[in-house]
Amino acid sequence: MAFKNPETGIITEKKLYIFDMDGTIYLGGHVFDFAVDFIHKLRRMGKQVMFFTNNASHTKGFYIQKLTRLGFDPTPDEIMTSGDVTVEFLQRHRAGKTVYLVGTDELCRDFAARGIRLLKGNEEKADIVITSFDTSLTYEKLDNACRLVRGGAEYLSTHPDFNCPTETGFIPDSGAIAAAVTASTGVSPVYFGKPYGETVQMICEATGKSREEMLFFGDRLYTDIAIGKKFGVTAVLVLTGETKEADVEKAAPADKPDYMFPSLAEVSALFDR
Repeated sequence: MAFKNPETGIITEKKLYIFDMDGTIYLGGHVFDFAVDFIHKLRRMGKQVMFFTNNASHTKGFYIQKLTRLGFDPTPDEIMTSGDVTVEFLQRHRAGKTVYLVGTDELCRDFAARGIRLLKGNEEKADIVITSFDTSLTYEKLDNACRLVRGGAEYLSTHPDFNCPTETGFIPDSGAIAAAVTASTGVSPVYFGKPYGETVQMICEATGKSREEMLFFGDRLYTDIAIGKKFGVTAVLVLTGETKEADVEKAAPADKPDYMFPSLAEVSALFDR
């Protein structure tokens, strides 16, 4: 490995450990047993844990069930998604605005339950269009989003990830859907989730921890690592998901992770010294 880690003592000194999910602690339906062991070890040591995913195709309730089934035993306050950050923004800064949401039925139900005024898509105008990771995407939804954006709607997206890793390879994610809307309309969205500042602020408020006390684990340079590099949070890359070592070698110095490991197994071993 050409990438050389600096002194690793800082990793064990943090108070809040924030884990990306897909590609970091599991891959699709395959759990990384070493990640389960590591997270339980952190809790036994009195460390605080959070699971943050940009994948807004599912909601907190889904992730509680999935992570429990995989052995992580999360509490509700340990889980946050880019969908949560987006709703928080709408509630604080766009209260009462009408929204056309391109997302899964699960995400749409969650937005509606939290007071967001959702449209069906056949309306002439919308205040806001939001696109997300929609595994039920249809041409009609895409057409509605483009038409409403062309009509003057503000364009937002829950997160910028282009691909979602699965056991059988990558599938198009939110960023790929947003790229289609941008190609048709010429309008780029404002993104939420990682690597954007609203996410760091929401985590600080929810946990009471400062940026200096946090550490991000993830498998993507442009989201998991970028959020740390942009906002002063230690960022650790693991090579169990999207990013490969060759990608890190090609990255600009400012875009490289603070630390890089083959997996969380090697990070866990640091706590046994």
